[in-house]
Amino acid sequence: MDDEIARLLGLIDDYVAHLSRFEGDSSETVRAYTQHLEAYARWAARTGRDGLAPSTRDVRAYLSELRAAGYAARTVAAHLSSIRSFFRWLSDEGLAGADAVTAIASPKLDRPLPHVLAPDQLARLMDAPDLASAGGKRDAAMLELFIATGARISELAALDLTDVDVSRASVRLFGKGSKERLVPLYDRACSVCARYLEEGRGELLGRGAASSREASFFISDRGRPMSASSLRHRFDALKRRAGIPADITPHAMRHTFATELLVGGADLRSVQELLGHASLSTTQIYTHLTPDRLKSAVHQAHPRA
Repeated sequence: MDDEIARLLGLIDDYVAHLSRFEGDSSETVRAYTQHLEAYARWAARTGRDGLAPSTRDVRAYLSELRAAGYAARTVAAHLSSIRSFFRWLSDEGLAGADAVTAIASPKLDRPLPHVLAPDQLARLMDAPDLASAGGKRDAAMLELFIATGARISELAALDLTDVDVSRASVRLFGKGSKERLVPLYDRACSVCARYLEEGRGELLGRGAASSREASFFISDRGRPMSASSLRHRFDALKRRAGIPADITPHAMRHTFATELLVGGADLRSVQELLGHASLSTTQIYTHLTPDRLKSAVHQAHPRA
């Protein structure tokens, strides 16, 4: 049994390496898959099941145990999705069958409405950086790019100097699956980014040793390229300074970006392209947040309104 578990864990390592190297998944996605699959491997070892050749009953037993442990339905579904993707890869590689796992349907889940910052909250947050310091200029650029582009935090962390073109008022983002998209910037975002580049970034970079990632757009207070975790730490600090509720995450800036565009009259297809959504159905959730816009559309366009 120990040999079986060791082989299972080794294949999990191979799979998550494949996700990172060839599928272009973000570090956060890879970490989630790793956690889910390692939890499954520990369960297989503890219960004496063959983790590489589970029956449909085995997988259902694992999901039932998660539910009994108090995991939310969405978390259980995420575990199942990770296991299903892993076994599809195993099947493609000729290492195991996937029928027992793919036969289990994902539960239908109500999609929660995303958190969106109220105008006064957004204003306080944007005023939170200390613009007298180099780090504050960087923080201001981070917040401005969040709300100007709707970028994921992993996309901002991956930005290089060449990706932000202030002269052409645009930023190049690389989303899930390394899909590239070009997002235009408004004047204020260009101004804030230019100020950071001219007055803050060089000072921050000088605080650290030479690095192969000197081209990184965001530089930490210690002169190092900033990871998604580093950016999240700065966002949380600014959020506390601005008195923003604890459940507001950097992703709320992306939701706010999309919602503000729709409220302002942008069409859904354009918002989809700006967000980098593969499917329009993913973008449609924001229509639930803009009832006034929809009412206005009906009154203006419907012939019997």
